[in-house]
Amino acid sequence: MATLPHRPARRGRSPVPARGGPVGPAGPAGPARPGTVRTAERGHALAFWLFTGPFLAGLLVFVYLPIGWSLWLSLFEARSTVTPTEFVGLENYLTMLSDGDFVRSLGTFTVFALFAVPLTFALSLGLALLVHRIRFMRAFFRSAFFLPTACSYVAASLVWKMSIFNGVRFGLANTVLGWLGVDSVAWLASPDPPWYWLVIVTVRLWLQSGFYMILFLAALQNIPRVLYEAAAIDGARPGWQTFRYITLPQLRTTSSAVILLLLIAAYQAFDEFYNLLDKATWGRPPLVYLYNLALGENQDYGLGSAGALLLALLICLVTLLQGRFLGFGRERDA
Repeated sequence: MATLPHRPARRGRSPVPARGGPVGPAGPAGPARPGTVRTAERGHALAFWLFTGPFLAGLLVFVYLPIGWSLWLSLFEARSTVTPTEFVGLENYLTMLSDGDFVRSLGTFTVFALFAVPLTFALSLGLALLVHRIRFMRAFFRSAFFLPTACSYVAASLVWKMSIFNGVRFGLANTVLGWLGVDSVAWLASPDPPWYWLVIVTVRLWLQSGFYMILFLAALQNIPRVLYEAAAIDGARPGWQTFRYITLPQLRTTSSAVILLLLIAAYQAFDEFYNLLDKATWGRPPLVYLYNLALGENQDYGLGSAGALLLALLICLVTLLQGRFLGFGRERDA
């Protein structure tokens, strides 16, 4: 295509574009000077470090430095001291792997994850579908379901323990059972039968479902409406068919991320177990066991650090397997 030649701008008229060059408010702009480019690059670099520097410094001081110190402690006999001198190599790791209580705490986590992860996923997705479909008071229901996320785990655990599942005849749960003619249950007093799982899983559901509902709700709002219209033209019935063939595949990336976050949150379970089962010697997840080991009477920082690093390694392994299995981070059309 032919290009108009450059003509000088007349008074009261817009400048004519120059061949091959951008047009600025005062006329065609020439190539930027090297000094100007370097000044702009230095400005961008300064802005980058100004905004990310505090975060990187905090990450280094509060995350990577403790991890490195924990790795160093795990190689020493560090009982009641953080500056040990007796090097023991991998003995702390072998001790933790042969510790029956630590292995049982991993089993406790497995049972907790088997209940908490699928139930939280299903409840969050169900709430998101309901809120997405309603035509009135959507903002109210969205806020009402999300509000428990702002509640403290400690406060919620105490409410569950002292009001709802306190084990006495006047507790809320036992009052409801009394209306049905069922005897009162000591929910947190004994592992046989394991009624304490009902208490722990329900408080986790109440605290976390609203947050994951928001993630699903954002993903539902991004599904193109034309997909449902095309499915209706092809004869798909609204309800299960559109949910299975349209909604669920479009939520694949969000679902993978939610499952990953739920698994990590299950590994990090501490507050509800510590407050609900504070005096129990059973039903302890890995973090509670390691907390008592490192900060209890013996204060064995070497064994506690070794157990924490083994747990971190296990979390990384499960995360990689989960991402590999569910395709987290993979392109939708890949």
